Parts: sequence; C-alpha cells; structure tokens
Amino acid sequence: VQLQASRGGLVQAGDSLTLSCAASERSSSGYARGWFRQVLGNEREFVAAISWNGDTTYYAGSVKGRFTISRDNTKRTVYLQMNSLKPEDTALYYCGAAPVLRTTHLAYDYWGQGTLVTVSS
Repeated sequence: VQLQASRGGLVQAGDSLTLSCAASERSSSGYARGWFRQVLGNEREFVAAISWNGDTTYYAGSVKGRFTISRDNTKRTVYLQMNSLKPEDTALYYCGAAPVLRTTHLAYDYWGQGTLVTVSS
C-alpha cells in the first residue's frame, strides 16, 4: 500500500489546516489509519487514529478537541482536520496504515512521506 499525503504549510497560531492521505490500493480500506508527527531528534509521536470503518477514533491528549480524523473509503483517503493550531504543533506529519487500530507507530506497516506543518506564533 502506498500512501500519499497532501502538502502541509505555514500557518499562524489559531488557524486551521486539513491534511489528507490517499492510499493506492482498494485493500487499504481494510486497514486502520493513523497520523503521527515528529520533531527532529524526537521519536514519532501519535496524533490520531481511526478504525477501518471509521467507527472508532483515538486522539493524543495534546490534540483532543482540536483535531479530527476522518476517512472516506470510497476515496481511500484519510483526513486530519486541525483547528486552533499552536506553535507546538509544528512538526513533520506522517500518515500510516496498520492491520489493527493502534496508537503506537510500531504497529504501522505502511507510511506516507512526511509533510511539514509550521505554526508561527
């Protein structure tokens, strides 16, 4: 499964931004999908994850209430709606696909390329 993330961007604190991640194969609809982020020198950090059918979602405490993960299996695409962005949200964001819904990056078999989100204060 190949994952292609949309381009991130430079936004101001308080702004909103939506990332998308499209999968190359129809079989990707059976995978849980997640978003992680990484700052240089740090481990990849869990952000949000969604089950294969969209019924279950998990969020990191730092983004809960501000970020929303969703998916459209007809388009093989997962979205991360990010509201009320803060400078500490600045990172490389990665989308991943896993056979089961997990919040650890170790469970994810497939990854998209990182996309940079920069939030200025």
